[in-house]
Amino acid sequence: MRTVFCLTTAATGIVAAVAGCSARKTQAASDSGNNTRPNILVFISDDQSYPYASAYGCPAVSTPGFDFVATHGALFTNAYVTSPGSSPSRASILTGRYPWQIEEAGTHASSFPSRYPCYPDLLEQAGYAVGYTGKGWGPGDWKISGRTRNPAGPEYNTLTETPPFTGISKIDYSANFSHFLDELPPGKPFCFWIGTNEPHRGYQKDSWKETDHTPDQVQVPGYLPNAAVVKGDILDYAVEIEWADSHLQKAIKELSDRGMLDNTLIVALSDNGMAFPHAKANCYDAGLHVPLAICWVGQIPEGKTLHEEVSTIDLLPTFLEAAGIKANAGQSFSGESLLPALTGEKGSALTHPALSGRERHSSARPANLGYPIRSIRSGNYLLVRNFHPERWPAGNPQVLKEDGTPGSMHKAYFDIDGSPTLSYMENHWNDPEVSPYFLAATALRPEYELFNIAEDPDCMHDLSKESSYAQLFGTLKTQLQEWLEKTGDPRVGNNPEIWETYPRLSGPMRKFPE
Repeated sequence: MRTVFCLTTAATGIVAAVAGCSARKTQAASDSGNNTRPNILVFISDDQSYPYASAYGCPAVSTPGFDFVATHGALFTNAYVTSPGSSPSRASILTGRYPWQIEEAGTHASSFPSRYPCYPDLLEQAGYAVGYTGKGWGPGDWKISGRTRNPAGPEYNTLTETPPFTGISKIDYSANFSHFLDELPPGKPFCFWIGTNEPHRGYQKDSWKETDHTPDQVQVPGYLPNAAVVKGDILDYAVEIEWADSHLQKAIKELSDRGMLDNTLIVALSDNGMAFPHAKANCYDAGLHVPLAICWVGQIPEGKTLHEEVSTIDLLPTFLEAAGIKANAGQSFSGESLLPALTGEKGSALTHPALSGRERHSSARPANLGYPIRSIRSGNYLLVRNFHPERWPAGNPQVLKEDGTPGSMHKAYFDIDGSPTLSYMENHWNDPEVSPYFLAATALRPEYELFNIAEDPDCMHDLSKESSYAQLFGTLKTQLQEWLEKTGDPRVGNNPEIWETYPRLSGPMRKFPE
């Protein structure tokens, strides 16, 4: 294990965790209900891009928990979130709907209308015990919507621990999960959400130096400058990924020790991409493409690798099908169950593409305006539509200080989380070795962008103006428009600016020069 806080005992325990599953079937059935109704454990990290897990061969991180789920089930190589920001992405996971189908919940830090049911509600109505620890849905205000609890379920956050580094949450996620299991009535299936706050910023700078990480483990993405400060920042990010994974390891071992592992559907994923320029808050691959692994011992064949594009809206229908629950009349979800693909049934291909979008991410422009984007991933290609190309994608370059005077230029890109990498790029924006990356993250963009993900996963080479791609470009534009119309996106409807009326209910409000 690489870092000082990883759990040797937990890692050893999960390697052999399923060895005795068959012998424990009778006990598991009595503990967790009828074997045809699985328990469901969702483990969701905060701001982790593909391919930052060792199951994908990434040398910068060691993730035995995630790798266990992948090895004993299915590893997805093309899993996409519906939005590159926490709040709308989590709302989509919970509702099985695109962000543009859930009103205020589809933008950042607003409310969550109670008329949109979430999968914990549906499972609870069907007899499941539900709960969450760590970060559930957020940021935003669910109380103002009339909800009585976080959309992720009842909260279990009372147990804490002393983390090894600043920036890491004190919440003991796995201990709170164990507490939830202690309260679980015999014979009752459960659905639990472990939402780590890691690897969300901020990281303790140079925490990697207190581990056995080394800079040569880092492969700097092609959308960031290959500088020592960037490598160190990525290693600090890796430290937090490993901390989060250590709790997944503990949770798996807890299930194994209780004889419940063989009847638990485990899903491990992230809510959006890493908090670096050109990634999080962008509908480029690094903002939308996340790790995903799913296992269900005895039901999903081990060692599967699925390369089809899937979306996190597909999780809710997957859970309902696994639990044998049919949606009530009037309930509709945009996702499709992944169980046929997971179990190897014929005709398992999904009928929808990977659609994504964003509106407001932070207070980064005059009048709190957002930066609306929609995208479609189809085969090797990603088409991005920027609905207001006259706006700055990462935020206006200059903010007004408290006294009303303009601040420094290139210090107000608030749609990018503050970091050593961002500071380095802002301070060296005119350096020829940095400028291309800085401009890719902050400069004005055209209305449409087209990328070949197979050849350019970093999304640095826009093909939309190249004549050889004209036919493909036109086809994807039509497909995106048709899918947005089909799914009722206001951006292509009669009231496209309704998004700007949804209030921002958490986070600072800023003023900018006109």
